[in-house]
Amino acid sequence: MNARAEDSSLWNNPEEAQKVMRERTHLAASIDAVKELEAELQNHLGMIEMGEAETEPEIVAEAVNAIAALAKTSKQKEMDVLLGGQFDAGDAFVEINAGAGGTEAQDWADMLLRMYIRWGERKGYKVELQHRMDGEGAGIKNAILLIKGKNAYGFLRVENGVHRLVRISPFDSNAKRHTSFSSVTVSPVIDDHVEVDLQEKDIRVDTYRASGAGGQHVNKTDSAVRMTHIPTGVVVACQNERSQHKNRDMAMKMLRAKLYELERQKKEAEKAAVAGAKMTIGWGHQIRSYVLHPYQMVKDLRTGLKTADTQGVLDGDLDEFIYTTLTGKIIGDVEDED
Repeated sequence: MNARAEDSSLWNNPEEAQKVMRERTHLAASIDAVKELEAELQNHLGMIEMGEAETEPEIVAEAVNAIAALAKTSKQKEMDVLLGGQFDAGDAFVEINAGAGGTEAQDWADMLLRMYIRWGERKGYKVELQHRMDGEGAGIKNAILLIKGKNAYGFLRVENGVHRLVRISPFDSNAKRHTSFSSVTVSPVIDDHVEVDLQEKDIRVDTYRASGAGGQHVNKTDSAVRMTHIPTGVVVACQNERSQHKNRDMAMKMLRAKLYELERQKKEAEKAAVAGAKMTIGWGHQIRSYVLHPYQMVKDLRTGLKTADTQGVLDGDLDEFIYTTLTGKIIGDVEDED
């Protein structure tokens, strides 16, 4: 990469040159990170040897704690290495749809929306709400987030699927236990150079008045845009911008992203079928249960990872679930929780 970067002829193609420089910078940063981890580990091991030789337990304890912290850093770096897909390093669209069940399901969808916003904030990402359709009584029917940051799509793509909530409904005067479902669809933000089979004649565009918070602009102009891809039935909407033109551009990006993700999932399903694996894509694909009654438990149905810290998870503490799914490490027997 250094040799290519130093080749003056490379800059005859500025676009290719920028691509090479970005890749070189990324590789250099990765190598430096590994070297830094190795150097720190050796330093702490040396401190332990010195502490033991001089009978200084405080030095040993301090070095042991430092190595434990280093292990967490190494784990994070491992996650970064696992994200080698074409768009893993880029931004992501996250769409949340409430399942059947009226207010109860819509409130659950709103809880998931908050969870992903908090997760993005924890990671230091920029989170933008592109579209929100409120429910009649509470919660949301549908919402779309744009989450911008390094590896946003790579991390969030494992969140694709159906999320199930079991709790005592705050909307039931009889305090009965309810089960609600919401689906999460994650798509990569793709650039214009990526080919997607999308033709104008296959797109229906509808405009309408934006709803929700937004000051005097809301319900004054038909600035919100909804696009429907007729052959697949895929629908996207955007009302975040004041300009209908900007909302249309963003809706087109969403549509291209969803169609790309749909095609990617089809190819994965075909590969799994050839390999004899069982894969269900769509509404029936439950990936995680969030049980708030009669006990506290969040369990990933793919890996078996579970935690009793339900509030922490709903506040955006998802990294352990994401890491476990990315690495494919099975924690325990996969069972459904009633």
